[in-house]
Amino acid sequence: MRLDALRAQPGLLAAVLVGPDGLPLEMIGEGELLAAELAALRAWTERVGEPLGAGRVTRLALTTEQIEVVALASGPYLLGAALTRGLDTRPVQQALAQLALEAAELPEPEGR
Repeated sequence: MRLDALRAQPGLLAAVLVGPDGLPLEMIGEGELLAAELAALRAWTERVGEPLGAGRVTRLALTTEQIEVVALASGPYLLGAALTRGLDTRPVQQALAQLALEAAELPEPEGR
């Protein structure tokens, strides 16, 4: 599994590889919920970013009272992780960046 590199990360609550249709291709923990929310956020960023000429959003990070979420886009795919708030997210960001390079090698989905 591609996401296995994230399993040992301290405080990892969920991780997901999301296909262009918003469905999880791989997941750890509550990946279905994370996939759905990341797909919705990606759609929102595209609606906001493109009309402003900002281009595509390639990295997204957000913090709530209890968790931190980091996500990267790689072509039509999204990779994301949810972690316990307050932990250093840099190791997860580095692992996601490596996984994003690998996701770039995935075949383009049909119909795109």
